[in-house]
Amino acid sequence: MDKILRMTSENGVVIFSKTTCCLCYAVTFLFNELRVDPMVHEIDQDPEGREIEKALLRMGCNSPTVPAVFISGELVGSTNEVMSLHLSGSLTPLLKPYQSEV
Repeated sequence: MDKILRMTSENGVVIFSKTTCCLCYAVTFLFNELRVDPMVHEIDQDPEGREIEKALLRMGCNSPTVPAVFISGELVGSTNEVMSLHLSGSLTPLLKPYQSEV
């Protein structure tokens, strides 16, 4: 859990991902399209990946736990929550501080 808290406090937008997860890729792609370069942490490439996954579950992530998206240190959720925010127009204001110029 400390690793998650450290990563999410040091980076504005963090996506906990797995290299084989197509939904993780889709969320990362969406953020890139919105001119945000998230810190993507591939938990299947991390020796502590199992512990990270358990900690994400304890923090309120659903199973499967990835993608787990954090913005400004707060857990936003997974694909459904991110896409719902995007479709309602609420995602862009959250990402505005982290968007790069064109």
